[in-house]
Amino acid sequence: MAISLTKLSRCCQYSRPVFRNFSITMSNMEKVMEDLQKNPYFEKYADRISALQKTSPEEFMQRIEQQQKAKKEEVKKKFAAVDTRQFSSVLNPKEPLQSTSSPDHKRLSDIFKTELVAEKETSEIKTIWEEYHKHKDVISATIPHSVYLTLQQHMTEYPTFLFPLPRSEGYEFIMCQNQGHTVHFTPLLAYQVHKENAPECLTMVHYTELVHKGIVLMRGEYDKNVLTGQEALCLANQFQMYYEGRDKRKLKLLQTFTRSPDTFKHMDLISQLETIGL
Repeated sequence: MAISLTKLSRCCQYSRPVFRNFSITMSNMEKVMEDLQKNPYFEKYADRISALQKTSPEEFMQRIEQQQKAKKEEVKKKFAAVDTRQFSSVLNPKEPLQSTSSPDHKRLSDIFKTELVAEKETSEIKTIWEEYHKHKDVISATIPHSVYLTLQQHMTEYPTFLFPLPRSEGYEFIMCQNQGHTVHFTPLLAYQVHKENAPECLTMVHYTELVHKGIVLMRGEYDKNVLTGQEALCLANQFQMYYEGRDKRKLKLLQTFTRSPDTFKHMDLISQLETIGL
């Protein structure tokens, strides 16, 4: 099923529960219980958990929050130990990331009957594009041409970057490389091991054939063995938020990564991700 790029803040929060205070609500409690039940040891302590939940719900939520904080700190310590100087090695790959489908040579007409929308209004084309991908395992978007001009400029200035992807045990860094109107994503670890032969996990192609209509169409195909649809959307949303240049803090990180990689701090990426939508 296709996933459109609409809610920028939603994609990166689905795996990270947030407790801002100890006020007990039914939705909070249900969410906590849902997360607890995923723990393999839940059955062993189910009775104790249930008793504490009923007799002292505030203490129950407080303990959960403490556990969440402890886990978060553990993740930060784990990633703080990474030598960030390794990231300078991905700035100028000797060979471009390879794509077996060569998306840079694809035309919109290869996947979409452009003649059917030649006389359509922009809003109609947007709807048709979304419906066309509705039942496909891809992500898609309709981007205003004015926005894409800025994206393209920054894609040229900052051809390589990293994005943290929330995983159950912390974060995995995904590398992106921009080539023409295409963005290639591959796990950083895979690139460090396989270099230019590293398999891609997501490829986003921007089709510019309809710029006279004021729009650019984007389609992203992802490897379902590596990413879920929501994870692909999370990467696409992060890409848009960094490369559109509206957030000066994110733009500064792009600049630092490209121009001063030895001073780049990967934890800043995680901090930016964790503030989305808060």
